[in-house]
Amino acid sequence: MPLFSNGKKLIKTALTSVTLALLSQSLVAAPQHGLAMHGDLKYSPDFKHFEYANPNAPKGGEVKRWALGTFDSFNSFIVKGTPADGLALIYDSLMEKALDEPFSQYGLLAASADLAEDNTQITFKLRESAQFSDGEPVTAEDIVFTFNILLEKGSPFYRSYIGDIKEVVAEDSRTVTFKFKNGNNQELPLLVGEIPILPKHYWATRDFATPSVDIPIGSGPYVIDGFEPGRSVTYRRNPDYWAADLSVMKGRYNFDEIRYDFYRDSTVSMEAFKAGEYDFRQEYTSKLWATAYEGPQFDSGEIIKKNLEHGRPTGMQGFLFNTRRNLFSDPKVRRALAYSFDFEWTNENLFYGAYARTHSYFSNSEIAARELPTPEELALLEPYRDQLPAEVFTQVYSAPTFKDPKDLRRSARTALKLLKEAGWQLKKGKLINNKTGEPFEFEILIVQKAFERIVAPMQKNLKRMGITATIRVVDVPQYINRLRDFDFDMVVGSFAQSASPGNEQREFFGSYNADQKGSRNLVGIKNPVVDALIEKIISAPSREELVVSARALDRVLQWNYYVIPHYHSRADRVAFRNKLAYPDVRPQYGLGFDTWWVKDNAE
Repeated sequence: MPLFSNGKKLIKTALTSVTLALLSQSLVAAPQHGLAMHGDLKYSPDFKHFEYANPNAPKGGEVKRWALGTFDSFNSFIVKGTPADGLALIYDSLMEKALDEPFSQYGLLAASADLAEDNTQITFKLRESAQFSDGEPVTAEDIVFTFNILLEKGSPFYRSYIGDIKEVVAEDSRTVTFKFKNGNNQELPLLVGEIPILPKHYWATRDFATPSVDIPIGSGPYVIDGFEPGRSVTYRRNPDYWAADLSVMKGRYNFDEIRYDFYRDSTVSMEAFKAGEYDFRQEYTSKLWATAYEGPQFDSGEIIKKNLEHGRPTGMQGFLFNTRRNLFSDPKVRRALAYSFDFEWTNENLFYGAYARTHSYFSNSEIAARELPTPEELALLEPYRDQLPAEVFTQVYSAPTFKDPKDLRRSARTALKLLKEAGWQLKKGKLINNKTGEPFEFEILIVQKAFERIVAPMQKNLKRMGITATIRVVDVPQYINRLRDFDFDMVVGSFAQSASPGNEQREFFGSYNADQKGSRNLVGIKNPVVDALIEKIISAPSREELVVSARALDRVLQWNYYVIPHYHSRADRVAFRNKLAYPDVRPQYGLGFDTWWVKDNAE
């Protein structure tokens, strides 16, 4: 039941530090049509469309979608405010990611990319046809403005993600060069390519750091056509979209109109779906998937229910400890509390056996540390031996399992032993701190009421250990604000991963972000070994070295018990009205909803 998705992002390039697909056999660097991480590009310079897109898909019709909560801003680039869903539809980036390659991009706003052999800079040549929705051309000045404003006033995410940019220079109106602090950040050229580009002329008279529902201008396939504050937002396909005929856009963005309706309760949204209030739903709750998707609409075929398998890494979802709290600063305490979550019972009784247990931060991928460390990993970890748990070197991490009721009792005894070692004592049914005399009490913050049924059994198991855990359900705006301020004890959260991890690891786990409000280092990790391994991942010159570094990071995160791992699914659970259709070929690394269309427009 993931709360966040996110998806990432891009991929690296082989040869020296990052490789570009070559258009000729020349050894001299030349502008290229695409970028790839660690390998060759799948698509040649003259490709017509992505294989997972149907170039003959009919244009037209509308699709209605749903979103949880509300919104008060159309600026998704800053910490403040609650942005509306779907805003990515109005923006283009320099390059466009392919969803059937681990991490590759092809020119969108940029006609070509020229990467220095030492990876210290990259130059993009903009297409002459590129323009914003108001008809103004996209220029190099817009690119410079975008990156400067994001690094200065944007979310802390950008300072972690693209903070290794030293300077952005407009060589002329159609040529822009990114200069990097050094050549070590292997994926930075691709990260630059994926950032949405903002119009300088629009923002010149506006305060970028303030949330607003002023309708912004972008260069993407859609424009905001209207909205009801906090309740709905409608996007209209731009009939004059400048990139409609580019190969990276063929067969995509086929709906004339996309509308998001906002619901404050997921149960109400489910009933609205059955009643025909919207057309497409991706389900994250296994109980609903097993029990709610039935009735005359499904029997008649009016609504279609599908499990669409994917090949994406599923990352880590779990109960996240806020290690800024003294209560959770001790790894022994965090390890002890992991024995309170009985996944096997939960999966059988609440999830209808729908999930697999998550043990790795890179689950469902080759990067997951599922075996003992290789010699290469040991060589990487050895310099930090004195700073690491001994298990990192000698054991494969596995979250606690409960195969029968006796396991629960044994686990409680194990947990209490760990808690005693950490300075806690069970007295008259209450766990008491030996030094302060304070009882062990904390709050679990959630945003989806449906999660109460998952937390409640764990709450009961904690009570057996003498621990009082209360559940607090809050609305979306309050939840977002409390996460931004790190105002929680424990929260349900996730770290979405891609097939090619990189700079986002700084945002997830880097020490610099631990005290940056609004960052995604919700756990508050300040670990120099984690920092060092993240930099190894970012600077890895080959896929092999990337995998070694990421597995080493996985082990260090696992054995520090920063989360109580949850579970994952290897399929997207979707339901949709039979007016919708999608291509026969599906992308491995994404759902690809932007390739769907309305069947009524096929004639």
